[in-house]
Parts: sequence; structure tokens; C-alpha cells
Amino acid sequence: MNYLLRGIGVVTAVGVFSLLAFSLPSGDAHGDGGGNVLPRTTNKAWQQECASCHIAYSPAFLPKTSWRRLMGGLDQHFGENASLDPATQADILRFLEANAADSGTSRMGSRVMQSMGANQAPPRITETRWFVRKHDEVSKSVWSRKSIGSAANCAACHRQAEQGVFDEDTVRIPKQ
Repeated sequence: MNYLLRGIGVVTAVGVFSLLAFSLPSGDAHGDGGGNVLPRTTNKAWQQECASCHIAYSPAFLPKTSWRRLMGGLDQHFGENASLDPATQADILRFLEANAADSGTSRMGSRVMQSMGANQAPPRITETRWFVRKHDEVSKSVWSRKSIGSAANCAACHRQAEQGVFDEDTVRIPKQ
């Protein structure tokens, strides 16, 4: 009888472990999926304000210095006035800095920083060496397709970009 109970216990433990192991996302403790899925970091003001015009780009795509520069020039944000009240701006900046590429909170950020010089602070994600290398097979004619518009429109090809998923298996490049 002891062997039977022990056997049932082992089978149950293996079943529970398997269920957990295969239902949890892969990646490190930050839920970073081996570098192709961004950590699920969020901030209400960042999501509300930034995502009102474009996807709320992950802080892991740029270093702190870049985010400081971007947030300090919201009145001229890529040709638009994206000014915010000082409290909201400070809240978003704190969030961006805490989760920036050089904050050490994600594999994606580490990869972005590995391809960047220590003093580099690109104003655009699309100007990082990491981005250029990851998209080197995409021609300028693809970026200019009407359905894409520019390299900054991640969601045009990365269908799960808003969820932080940039796995190559989920990429669908629009034909037009």
C-alpha cells in the first residue's frame, strides 16, 4: 500500500510540475522570454500618455540618458508638441529611467546596451545599433510601405508589440 501511495504521489508531483513548467512563460525572472519578449513593466501615465499617439515603447529600448533627453524635449517631440504637466512628466521619466536599457532590469536592455558605446544616447530607438542589426534585412522600400510608414511603427510587423512580444515567429510584414 505504501508503494501505491508513493507512486500516486510521484505521478501527481510530476503532473503538477509539468503543468506549471509548460504553462509559465519562458525566460528569466523578468519574464523576458530569452530576449524576444520584454518584461511586463507598466506605468499608468506612460501607458495613457505615450500610447495615445504610438505604442508605448519599452523603456528597455533606450538608455536613461536618451529617455531624459526625450522627456526634456516633449514640446518638440519629433515635430509634435507632446508637453505634459510637470508631475506626469516626472512620473513617466522615473518609470523610464528605472526600466531603461542600462538599468539592468531585462535581457533586451542588456542586448541594446551591448551594441552601444558607453556615452551614446540615441534620440530614436531606430538609431540604436541593436535595432539596425536586428532589422538589417528590411529594405527602405519596406519601411516606406503605406501600411508601415516608418521603422518606428513596430506594431505594423510585430503583431504583438503592444504586449512586448518581438519574437521573429510573430512577425508578419505587410505586402503594401
